[in-house]
Amino acid sequence: MGHVEIPETDISGPVGLRGAPRPRTAASRNRTAALEQLWRAPTAERDPAERAPARRKPGHHPSVGALTDLIGLAGPAWLLLHLGEQPRPWLAAAVAGAVWTGLRGARGRYADPVRGEPGGAFGALGDWLVLLGTLAVLHAAAGGSVDPAMAVAAVAPGLLVATAVEGLRRWPRTARRGRAVRRVLLVGEAAGLDRAAELLNSRTDHGYRLVAAIPVGPARPGYEGVQVPGRLASAPADDDVTTVLGGAYAHEADLVLVAPGPQLTGDRLRRLGWGLHDAGVALSVVSELSGVTAGRVRPVTAAGLTLLHIAPPLRGGPQGVLKAALDRSGALFGLLVLSPLLLAVALCVRFSSRGPVFHRQVRQGQHNRPFTMWKFRTMVADAEARKEQLTEDNEVDGPLFKMRRDPRVTPVGRTLRRTSIDELPQLFNVLLGQMSLVGPRPPLPEEASRYDEREHRRLAVKPGLTGLWQVSGRSDLSWQETVSLDLWYVDNWSVATDMGLLARTVRAVTDGRGAY
Repeated sequence: MGHVEIPETDISGPVGLRGAPRPRTAASRNRTAALEQLWRAPTAERDPAERAPARRKPGHHPSVGALTDLIGLAGPAWLLLHLGEQPRPWLAAAVAGAVWTGLRGARGRYADPVRGEPGGAFGALGDWLVLLGTLAVLHAAAGGSVDPAMAVAAVAPGLLVATAVEGLRRWPRTARRGRAVRRVLLVGEAAGLDRAAELLNSRTDHGYRLVAAIPVGPARPGYEGVQVPGRLASAPADDDVTTVLGGAYAHEADLVLVAPGPQLTGDRLRRLGWGLHDAGVALSVVSELSGVTAGRVRPVTAAGLTLLHIAPPLRGGPQGVLKAALDRSGALFGLLVLSPLLLAVALCVRFSSRGPVFHRQVRQGQHNRPFTMWKFRTMVADAEARKEQLTEDNEVDGPLFKMRRDPRVTPVGRTLRRTSIDELPQLFNVLLGQMSLVGPRPPLPEEASRYDEREHRRLAVKPGLTGLWQVSGRSDLSWQETVSLDLWYVDNWSVATDMGLLARTVRAVTDGRGAY
């Protein structure tokens, strides 16, 4: 049995489930063994009023996803090729379906979905484009006679099916079943528990719900609001597995999340994993890494060690070229399509208040290079001169200046800000290569001059017309939340992420939350 001394109390002795002290006797060990057997026995009788412990089986089945992709692409492909009187439609459909399923499997699409990563659902589009290239190579090598246009149309339904299935897989169970995806029991030393609990409870865009925590050692967790059903001793003990399983069953946790530390060594964690896996409870280990997407992490084993290889952030390469091309073409297309709206807004600004139509302001861009940013004017002409008078009324922390009811904003300007239409002239900045469609917001020179080393990393990429800040609450976010979102984007951006953020921007603009 494990033994731990609890400071500032008169309790000293073996501590386990519920934190109750137990005498170190043979009888107590027998009772512990009997309790453990009761938990493990599938035929154990229970009080009908007592909630049965949850031993959920994983709801994710990779074979089902692969079969769905195979049928979803091969079935419609055969039908369309058959109706189009293409030669050997069954063979072409079978090959396309096999390549599609193999490609998706090789890229990890059938693994348990990683939640809370912007743009993840757009992976199917990238897979489909790779499929087209692969089929084109096979078609040329085999000398096929299938019409290329018909072939593209035949495999298009497969993309729709994969996108729909991906959306269903990533849809939070809170919307479907009224509960979180995973009920989590935290295990670790007090400092690790506090960090993990704070991060898990600070956001809701993930599939994990913290239900309880079991600390290791005598220190007490400082995070409030987390139930503590038991405690592990500082040193490895016989009842480690019993205590953790008891806490998991008592709170219906289907995942034990361990925060390693000096008192929770690799061998102790390994033995704990044996017991949890034998009991059908999943185990995950908290990494000290933060702000790194799963796609950048590659686990490798060497000499009995588990290594995590971290891919560097994207700064160039094919995706950088594609991002630049999408920025320029998207900005040009947007200016052409929105030109009537831009003209109407310019007239409203010009005749609603005295001053110029556009507001030009120096901002700091990539690598802290200054540039002139364009916006529709939403304030009175002498807004900058009146800013010092309102410094004490600033409603946000950090170097930013924001007021929910800024008296300098004109009536037309309030509407433009709420709809973000005042930002549209920045399409010219994107066209000139000074900004990107997606990225962190460009700071003012006086704001950038107050940046520390961590905040200065926001300037490692081009600033954007929209980004995580805009789709996550805008001005309702604190400064530190804004910096954290920007740093996540700087380190983890991809073209697929940008496409996802552009799609989410439409909803954010329609909602208007945090825009002032």
